[in-house]
Amino acid sequence: MVHARVSADEYAAIEKAAKAADMTVSGFFRSLILEGAGVRPILTKDDRLVMALLLEDMRAIGVNLNQVARSINSGKSVHPSELDINLGNVQRIQAAVLTELRSLSK
Repeated sequence: MVHARVSADEYAAIEKAAKAADMTVSGFFRSLILEGAGVRPILTKDDRLVMALLLEDMRAIGVNLNQVARSINSGKSVHPSELDINLGNVQRIQAAVLTELRSLSK
């Protein structure tokens, strides 16, 4: 357990920042301390939702790529458009992940 003394004005500023991040004051403090120690970044509920959606998209793309690889490895031919679609999906997710990571680093 950690206790910290702050002035009323400082507490009001912390409370406002926590509310803006959609976090409790305790959760906000914990995130700040852990981020400062290099343990983990501050993520809001919206950030976590976006990351979960991106992860689900990446999983689905991985499944598709595994199916393509299995077909190729078993000697079946794969239509070039199927490869193009998968490549486009990978590039789309890569761009989305980079955009999200850039927004988190600001």
